[in-house]
Amino acid sequence: METGYNNRKFMSEINVTPFVDVMLVLLIIFMVTAPMMMQGVEVNLPQTTARNIKSSEDPLILSVNRNKEIFLENRRLPMDALETKIKKIFENRRDKEILLKADKDVPYGFVIKVISKIKRAGIDKLGMITEPLD
Repeated sequence: METGYNNRKFMSEINVTPFVDVMLVLLIIFMVTAPMMMQGVEVNLPQTTARNIKSSEDPLILSVNRNKEIFLENRRLPMDALETKIKKIFENRRDKEILLKADKDVPYGFVIKVISKIKRAGIDKLGMITEPLD
């Protein structure tokens, strides 16, 4: 009497359907969460017709909100500590580039003071972030 165990064959193909399902779910999750991962502090930017800046690496973003508070990425800094903090960050970097994101309601003189601190820290490239005109 033969039990039939010898007639079974092992399946040697990979079933990719569960893998594709998982990848599609991950793709949807990343597509939904990507717009929420914006960097920096929310400021009301001035509008202009300038073209985009192309950069080789991610530049540091310095934000100034309407209350004259200075943020380096997401961390608040006092004005007197700005120059030393920037020097420390860029002492080992070759390309010294910062993008300044200032609220349009901040007085011009305050923005110039921030720019002078950045320049005294030895930054070669300083870009201004604006919003395009509609």
